[in-house]
Amino acid sequence: MISTRRGTLAWMLAFLRIARRTPERLLHPWRRARARGRLAAGAAPSTVLVVCHGNICRSPYAAGALRRLVPPPVRVESAGLVGPHRSAPPEAVDVAGERGIDLRRHSSRLASPAAIAKADLVIVMEPGQAASLRSIGRPKRPILALGDLDPAPVTHRTIRDPVEQPRHVFAESYDRIDRCLAELVNTIWGRRSG
Repeated sequence: MISTRRGTLAWMLAFLRIARRTPERLLHPWRRARARGRLAAGAAPSTVLVVCHGNICRSPYAAGALRRLVPPPVRVESAGLVGPHRSAPPEAVDVAGERGIDLRRHSSRLASPAAIAKADLVIVMEPGQAASLRSIGRPKRPILALGDLDPAPVTHRTIRDPVEQPRHVFAESYDRIDRCLAELVNTIWGRRSG
């Protein structure tokens, strides 16, 4: 009888995990199309600001990867919501380095009202970060949640924060950032290159 209850409880927990992510999975194609439409309809940005919580793992990697993908003279910066003057953790440095992005000299900085106002495109790693940024400064255009551009099926909009996680979590997070940035660049600059 106890094993039957445990089995039922395990089944119910598994069902709840799946059910909790169903809205994100179902809404993703619509969010992706909307994000791509907004990007394609606007002018190509000359300044991009990439933001995450602490500016030590996701946003510095995304900014470095984006700098390699965008045409000159586009300027790409990164910032965070907390904790300025911190280095990227060793796992971030190592995994980014394997991908050709050097984070060894990175020092986190805070998103400022001036940086937000100056950017033609502001990108966040978590949808909730958009509200935090709007309370700091006034962006020129709607803020983009980078995960909305993911061409793969997703269960959540947030690009996972790998801080204090094993190395493979950094690799997974950076893989997703790479997929989303490829979509971003193709949507904005791919249509203008021909």
